[in-house]
Amino acid sequence: MARLTYKGAGVDIDAGHRLVERIKPLVARTVTPGVLSGLGGFGGLFRPDTAGMADPVLVSGTDGVGTKLKLAFALNRHDTVGIDLVAMSVNDVVVTGARPLFFLDYFACGRLDVDAAADVIAGIAEGCRQAGCALLGGETAEMPGFYPDGEYDLAGFAVGLVDRPRLIDGARVAVGDRVIGMAASGLHSNGFSLARKVLFEAAGLRPGDRPEGLAAGVGETLLTPTRIYVRPVLELIGRCDVRALAHITGGGLTENLPRVLPEGTSARVDTGSWTPPPVFGLIERLGGVAQDEMLRTFNMGIGMCAVVPAGEADAAVSALEAAGAPARVIGEIVEGDGRVLYG
Repeated sequence: MARLTYKGAGVDIDAGHRLVERIKPLVARTVTPGVLSGLGGFGGLFRPDTAGMADPVLVSGTDGVGTKLKLAFALNRHDTVGIDLVAMSVNDVVVTGARPLFFLDYFACGRLDVDAAADVIAGIAEGCRQAGCALLGGETAEMPGFYPDGEYDLAGFAVGLVDRPRLIDGARVAVGDRVIGMAASGLHSNGFSLARKVLFEAAGLRPGDRPEGLAAGVGETLLTPTRIYVRPVLELIGRCDVRALAHITGGGLTENLPRVLPEGTSARVDTGSWTPPPVFGLIERLGGVAQDEMLRTFNMGIGMCAVVPAGEADAAVSALEAAGAPARVIGEIVEGDGRVLYG
């Protein structure tokens, strides 16, 4: 009987070693002053700088990329979904006012494709660079028979730090405050099950097709990476009285903005105050999707919201624009029962 090996069972340890060597330079570019360990240890070491903080608080977040990965598989393009992975966690962390410190990733596949995995991790490193945090470590899991060849799944974990007196939790939001909307780059990483159902199943489009109004093929358009708001939001916090922040993810404005509203308030949002990217209109039209369903599924072109006093709204928009995040006033806080009221 032939001797069995781990590689014969589907796990190539040598491929894992080759991947580590490929990604070492990528990880090195994300190193920040708090990093105390290099790649390859059992745990990542990080010493946060808490100088000047009265009561340091750690903030954590975790997320994945969801079925957007199906587009990466179909197009055999893997260099953007890593940015999405980082974005979904660090954007959650920064809404508390925390500065992301480090990020960890989990990459799981049936058979390790070193080139594809290296592209994914290059995207993760780029996302960390954009967020100003370190890629402190990660895990690559090769599980033959669990995932089909050519497919993988991703999860990410971010940790940030904020001084408790500067924690942003929405408690100070008041009637009359203004809602500032920051432009999304596209669908980000939410609503892809509906988007794929409409565009590829119901409408019969192919990823390379370019419907009228889109600047690129539908697949490339959908793969546009999630905007990372960390630097603009931290800049805004330093310049204005930011009373609440909401990352607009699954559930859209309808479900996410109420998460930061205190009791007795609602947000009145003017949907005519911005123009959603054309891909949203395409989904709505080809799928016959009702507007309220669109608003509670997709970000509709607004990826992050800030709530500031009315007198600081113009300054907030200017600060965000200067930091590279297109923004505008999209609504105000009114008396209510915690819902978003569209007008």
